[in-house]
Amino acid sequence: MALGMIWMAVAGGATAQMSLQQRLKLAHEEQLEQVRVSFHSLRDPYRIPPKGKIVVEDFDGVSERYRYTWKRDIPVTIFWVGEDSSANNPTHNHASSWDPKWIHSYGGVDDPVNRNGYFPAKFRPKMNPFYIALPYNDVARGGGRFKPEASHVIKWFWRAAKAPGKSVCKGRWLAIHSGKKVCYAQWEDCGPFYTDDYEYVFQNKQPKPNRNGNAGLDISPAVRDFLGVKSGQRVSWKFVEAEDVPVGPWQEWVLPQS
Repeated sequence: MALGMIWMAVAGGATAQMSLQQRLKLAHEEQLEQVRVSFHSLRDPYRIPPKGKIVVEDFDGVSERYRYTWKRDIPVTIFWVGEDSSANNPTHNHASSWDPKWIHSYGGVDDPVNRNGYFPAKFRPKMNPFYIALPYNDVARGGGRFKPEASHVIKWFWRAAKAPGKSVCKGRWLAIHSGKKVCYAQWEDCGPFYTDDYEYVFQNKQPKPNRNGNAGLDISPAVRDFLGVKSGQRVSWKFVEAEDVPVGPWQEWVLPQS
């Protein structure tokens, strides 16, 4: 028997001994790698994969689960919708990185001093008052396309991407831990200071140095008040899935990701 035929026979036997689950996982991994390779060669990546093709990032044979680890000892700063620029905040927050009319979308300025519980005193917000900013934007400057590393570093990218340049980060849920409390909030803006620090946000590095004590997380007044923290204090945080967010004052905003 020719060497090639012997190899095919051995390989075929090995494949036959694999369980259906193992064969499906192997086929999935090969398909996902092919899609990844082709994705970055296109300015408009949504021509591939074809409509109807399913691309799953993780596979455990039964259900898709995304596990995230805590980032610990991260300094925070306080920010809010409608904040004016200042020495410590060179970019105003009248708009967010993903919403040019953030004040209008929210319903007004999220006054950090005059409060009614977790809400600003003068109105009930139209968006979740439990929000944060992290120093990364997955959308490239000018919009309409993703940054080249986005699909590599963002765990949920492949299941969340809907259209070229439509952020898969906006609205993502975080758990933020301080003392004996854990607060849940949504990612609604980019900062402090940077919008390209993916090695910190999605990998294992510390935040890039900055003049706010190397802060790596901006938190809203509602998050501040729930945790009882001040600007400069340190917290731990991690990403969570919407279905894993427990009951709390953020509950009415727990909706499926769009």
